[in-house]
Amino acid sequence: MAHRILVVEDDLANADYLTRGLKEEGFTVEHAADGETGSKLLAKGNWDVVILDWWLPGQDGLSLLKKFRASGESTPVLFLTARDAISDRVQGLDGGANDYLCKPFSFEELLARIRALIRRPQASVETTLRFADITFDLVNRVVKRGGQKLDFTTKEEALLLFFMRHPNEILSRSTIYEHVWEEKFDGVSNTLEVHVMELRRKLEMFGPRLIRTLRGRGYQLTEPTGKEEE
Repeated sequence: MAHRILVVEDDLANADYLTRGLKEEGFTVEHAADGETGSKLLAKGNWDVVILDWWLPGQDGLSLLKKFRASGESTPVLFLTARDAISDRVQGLDGGANDYLCKPFSFEELLARIRALIRRPQASVETTLRFADITFDLVNRVVKRGGQKLDFTTKEEALLLFFMRHPNEILSRSTIYEHVWEEKFDGVSNTLEVHVMELRRKLEMFGPRLIRTLRGRGYQLTEPTGKEEE
């Protein structure tokens, strides 16, 4: 049975090139030209590999990918995009991509990467993150601490999720800002500090402080130490 590939690409010439080439290699291929169509086809499931562009009409590729992973899907996803900065690659892989290939690309290399993704055993996707006594249900978007449900704004939730995906790491303000707010940190705004303060307030209603401030370095999600912050 032919492996099934979904190509989500708004450049019709490039999409046609990919579709024809992959079909010639024996794959079954479907194409979506925008984020909305891509989302609908992703929801149908049963894909062996998804090839995803970043810039799409409507919902962009990164948002599409994050939503796909939050639903518990483990299908291999390869970002195929002109965004070639290291920060873009990191953001794409952190967002749930299994591989990242920049345009312009070699079709032979693309084929090799697709085959590698198909051969790779699919690990089960973790749908609940845990740290200390915090649980984050990624499917239902429910956060609890010590069994008590917490209510967060969308941005507070995204901030907590980023911390929980990087436990015990010292995260600079610019790193957090660029991943959660998806824009460059200007070094002046106190938006991050305000959100961290509110996130802490809600978490600390049911337990000790877990998010430490490291002066001049950033923040760290860590087990309670009993020590004063730096």
